[in-house]
Amino acid sequence: MTKPDTVQLAVIANRLDSIVREMENTLLRSGRSAILNMARDFSCSIITGDNRLLSTAEGLPVHVIGSERLGAAMCDLHDDIAEGDAYLHNDPYLGNTHPADHTILVPVFVGDRHLFTTAAKAHQADIGNSAPTTYMPYARDVYEEGALIFPAVRIQRDRKDVEDIIRMCRRRIRVPGQWYGDYLAMIGAARIGEQRLKELCDRFGVDMITSFIEEWFDYSERKMSAAIAGLEEGTATGTGCHDPVGSVLPDGIPVRVTISVKPAEQLIELDLRDNIDCVDAGLNESETCAINNVMTGVLNNLDPDIPRNAGSFRRMKVHLRDGSVVGVPTFPHSTSVATTNVGERLVMTTQKTFADNWVGQGAAEGACSIGPGFAVVSGTDSRRGTSTPFINQIFLGSQGGPANADVDGWVTYGNAVTNGLMFRDSIEVDEQKYPIRVNELRVRADSEGAGRRRGAPGTVCVYGTKEEVMSAFYVTDGMVNPPRGACGGGDAAPSIPYVVGADGTERPAPPIGNVQLTRGELLGHRLSGGGGYGNPHEREPERVREDVLARFISLERAHDVYGVAFEKKELTDELTIDQEATTALRARSGTK
Repeated sequence: MTKPDTVQLAVIANRLDSIVREMENTLLRSGRSAILNMARDFSCSIITGDNRLLSTAEGLPVHVIGSERLGAAMCDLHDDIAEGDAYLHNDPYLGNTHPADHTILVPVFVGDRHLFTTAAKAHQADIGNSAPTTYMPYARDVYEEGALIFPAVRIQRDRKDVEDIIRMCRRRIRVPGQWYGDYLAMIGAARIGEQRLKELCDRFGVDMITSFIEEWFDYSERKMSAAIAGLEEGTATGTGCHDPVGSVLPDGIPVRVTISVKPAEQLIELDLRDNIDCVDAGLNESETCAINNVMTGVLNNLDPDIPRNAGSFRRMKVHLRDGSVVGVPTFPHSTSVATTNVGERLVMTTQKTFADNWVGQGAAEGACSIGPGFAVVSGTDSRRGTSTPFINQIFLGSQGGPANADVDGWVTYGNAVTNGLMFRDSIEVDEQKYPIRVNELRVRADSEGAGRRRGAPGTVCVYGTKEEVMSAFYVTDGMVNPPRGACGGGDAAPSIPYVVGADGTERPAPPIGNVQLTRGELLGHRLSGGGGYGNPHEREPERVREDVLARFISLERAHDVYGVAFEKKELTDELTIDQEATTALRARSGTK
């Protein structure tokens, strides 16, 4: 076989990533729902024919880590896979994340050989649940959840739709035209990948490409091995806790992660077996989510240039227990909310455990759950003369990202499971596509976790309906257990959902549930920030000044928490640090 040299290895690896990016651009430009063409809640990837993750580009970690298990399900369930096929897969018990993530799988044949599988995964606006939402936190099992489940079902043969499957979806899914438009976008993305991979093999030859695959995996493994070899050996256990879930789980959902770093073996092990059993609610992790979320918490601490593929992942082992809330779920427990709330707690707990136990590594906690700023909204739209149904998940709010040893948190971080790779909705486009009005969207001052490196502030998001009534489903976390700081850093402000009545009075909204908004009412969300890293009194005074001018923190917080005083207190460029008073404030805490 022809082996690639160093230059060819780099060229082909980057070409594969560019193919994935072209797939992603196809989805972004042609998706019909706002959840795709604005929020970018989708990912694409390339899997080898023998089901190993090869290329992910900018795929969301929660979507792409574990994609190979989708390909494996397709191969296990079908012994007649052929050129021109496409498969629809969303079964969380066969490798998918949760039912709302529909994945189109296209086997790519070069000659008569199944050499690759392209995967286009996209979160749907609706999947036929018993309620108009893709998140069912109170569903006691998959039957009460009600989603349409497709275990790697053939949806195209000879590049033509299997109409029986299309009719099933159109009959059951709300706003079927929107779903079909998103389906066509996923098909188009996967087919673009198929065509480009064939062109790649034509250019370099099958022998070169198959040799590249093994060389690329080996190179990726060496990169990961080197990164682990540079870490200090040790084992540490971290804990976190999801907020209470009504009367179903009044004490919340605790999570426990044990990390073992073994530099001599160039291996990191992650043990999730010491966790509670599955719960009778929709917050159980699917097996894929349990694996990819805890792996994301580790990868956040390592060299970002390490390729995220099957080769580098050989150096990580995740231990799960059957029947655990963060393990391998037992049927028919629901995994409806698997990609967010408890999953985000896994990411946060893992990276904080690193921060608290490995000097200079890890990060604080930041961004958990899908509260009102990320609600699934639905109702009817009569603005164009006829009353038509609508449903979509909005991504208007943003939760602040965590700080680490080197940098401040990312303001538009969004969700821990996506690592800031999703977009925020355009207010103007949301208001054009759906009958909602956005009353307010701004940075939430003093919501950051203070630290030598501060967490990012959250936002304030307030919106309502232009129609008589609108439903908003959401699942808030971080009210009781807000994101925590690390290494002496402060915790972030808690997440707070609320309703503003037509008379302007504010009242608390339920942390989890369905709010029915009538015209004139507003649903609000004060989103949490990210946790801080290190002693706030060690933060450079000039950085504190910049935060005050950006309205991230108030003058009072700068004084009381960061120990920075100012001479002129007008929020202009003339804001001046009082060096003498600052030194005196910090001397009281033993910080110069």
